[in-house]
Amino acid sequence: MLVTSSTIRLLLCSVVDDGNKLKHVLREMANNLLGPDSDNDEDSSCSFNGEVSKPSKWNRALEIASSLDVKELLLACAEVVSDADFSAAEVLMNVLEQRVSVSGEPMQRLSAYMLEGLRARLFSSGSIIYKKLKCKEPTSSELISYMQVLYNIVPYYKFAYTSANVVIDEAMRNENKIHIIDFQIAQGSQWMFLMHNLARRPGGPPFVHITGVDDSQSAHARGGGLQLVGGRLAKVAESYGVPFEFHAAAISGSEVQLENLCIRHGEALAVNFPYVLHHMPDESVSTANHRDRLLRLVKSLSPKIVTLVEQESNTNTSAFLPRFRETMDYYTAMFESIDAARPRDDKQRISAEEHCVARDVVNIIACEGADRVERHELFGKWGMRLRMAGFTQCPLSPSVGEAINDVLKEFSPNYRLAERSGALYLGWKNRALATSSAWR
Repeated sequence: MLVTSSTIRLLLCSVVDDGNKLKHVLREMANNLLGPDSDNDEDSSCSFNGEVSKPSKWNRALEIASSLDVKELLLACAEVVSDADFSAAEVLMNVLEQRVSVSGEPMQRLSAYMLEGLRARLFSSGSIIYKKLKCKEPTSSELISYMQVLYNIVPYYKFAYTSANVVIDEAMRNENKIHIIDFQIAQGSQWMFLMHNLARRPGGPPFVHITGVDDSQSAHARGGGLQLVGGRLAKVAESYGVPFEFHAAAISGSEVQLENLCIRHGEALAVNFPYVLHHMPDESVSTANHRDRLLRLVKSLSPKIVTLVEQESNTNTSAFLPRFRETMDYYTAMFESIDAARPRDDKQRISAEEHCVARDVVNIIACEGADRVERHELFGKWGMRLRMAGFTQCPLSPSVGEAINDVLKEFSPNYRLAERSGALYLGWKNRALATSSAWR
């Protein structure tokens, strides 16, 4: 592959907004390459397969590129990938390959997956690679193990389950018949904890009806369909003395219609959206706009409470480069928080990041349109959508924050919990990573 002076000029022009250091280094790269003979592209070209010696000026340019830190290299690489400059991208990717590691520091680990995303995007194979990763998922027992590792070493799932359970428990305090629709039922573990609390109610527990919405990833992790979840929950309910019924909605959340939800008169309804609404395509993807359609459908059911937990990130409609920077910032904090809990050479941690986190990163960077399913929005945007659908936000009681603070005692003191705009924000150091809110 030839790397010409015009390529480097393009590389220089494409990164003018990425900071003084990066601009200075890339300008120096250009100056090193663009000498008196720079108009002769044949003289300044070289091969990167080792068959042709690299010119001394190009060696100097590579040295300068190598002096950049990994973050700066990734940003420069994203710029040239955005411009579809294959030559410059290959140079930077070759340098990056030597700097990333799935067992290194958090930025090195994240960079390994971001580099894969950039490579996939450059060769217009994002959706192919994403689907390939999905097809090569580990066996169900392995995937459950990796998910359990994340559940134990970082508090993001516990934040979702605990906050929603407290909200639902309080909202249903005087109800004798409860129907919970869970749009991300997974293993059903969240409701085992809730039934334990409901069993201790004065006067006895209420009747609990759960509708679980499924997806293919959850089914794969379980090694089977929703009947496994229903059976497990039924046994737990029986052990606690909770009257119980389970309804399986084996359908993607974005395809759910009223007839899938088993709505019954006389049952107080709670709807749970745990890290799932961002997978629903909106108006930027399809005229069907399943994200807002689903919210309107839920509102038409007159639920007593709706719980929403989402990642606090802005990757839905952002253009590629702002989305890349946002992904880097968000997942740097995520990888740092994981790093605090396990040694860097821990094989379980490496596998958990690869199978439970890396696919999301690749999807955000490499894919567009319907193939990009990771489409996060900030809490303010979720609030606008919910209000447009007719919902009113419910204030969270102090007991919700108290329950989360009890959970966080098990984890690093670098986790932060804050309340803003009626929602709870969970963050790592100064970066908010997830929000929990309640609506009716």
